Amino acid sequence: MPLTDDQRAEIEAARATPRPTLRAVSEGMEAHLYRAHEVLDHGFIRVIDYMGDDSAIVQAARVSYGAGTKHVSNDEGLIRYLMRHWHSTPFEMCEVKLHVKLPVFVARQWIRHRTANVNEYSARYSILDREFYIPAPEQLAAQSTVNNQGRGEVLAGPEAARVLEMLKRDAAQCYDDYEAMLSQTQADGTPQQGLARELARMNLPANIYTQWYWKTDLHNLFHFLRLRADAHAQYEIRVYAEAIADCVKDWVPLAYAAFEDYRMGGTTLSAKAIAVLKRRLAGETVGQEGSGMSKGEWREFEAVWG
Repeated sequence: MPLTDDQRAEIEAARATPRPTLRAVSEGMEAHLYRAHEVLDHGFIRVIDYMGDDSAIVQAARVSYGAGTKHVSNDEGLIRYLMRHWHSTPFEMCEVKLHVKLPVFVARQWIRHRTANVNEYSARYSILDREFYIPAPEQLAAQSTVNNQGRGEVLAGPEAARVLEMLKRDAAQCYDDYEAMLSQTQADGTPQQGLARELARMNLPANIYTQWYWKTDLHNLFHFLRLRADAHAQYEIRVYAEAIADCVKDWVPLAYAAFEDYRMGGTTLSAKAIAVLKRRLAGETVGQEGSGMSKGEWREFEAVWG
């Protein structure tokens, strides 16, 4: 299980002792505060703290732009205007701090988003738990033949079983060796020094779980979600992004609705793509050869516009 009974009791105790505050409070986010949303087989995300709400975005925008936005008659309209015109700083007025438990290989993909403050569990000082991400059979897929970064068809039963067995066996063996290297006692009871933790950790597989605190502002969180909650993102990081998105939706509903509309549900057109659309609307038949676009660009264009 992602959480022990002691951890669950600690969370319930924290939620049972609310404190009065003068700061802006999002009722939607308060419902998520401290609670663990389980992800994958042993992972979770928890909201530890947050700052701001939809009104903080509006407040910052009106200070920053003054009379330039007074024609927007309501907060929702202003937030949609900001999102539509790619204004970023008002969204930076909101921040969130998450506690995340995730496989190491997901963490190494996640850390590429360098616009956050991160503090990770240290295997130099502590011993990692015997917890590994083992995919469900339906998540075991062959390499895609058209996308070097993606998956193709799901593996058949016997092949999936073979791969799962290897993953479990190798993870268990690596952890057994990790414990043996750390041990200060040999099998026969003879004392030994044991290898330093900072060295023993090199033998652990990339599917072992780590944990970190991850703090970021809403602008950069939206960028993370646009990439990682996308249907084309790797499943193992996408499910974390989707769990975070569910919290953000309740935290800043107006901003999230604009984000869904303009970022997740929208698309960006190149000048060449706009020219093709104009020619098609004028009744002209335009193919890839006459578009000025590469085959890859054309394939992406056709996926949206047909």
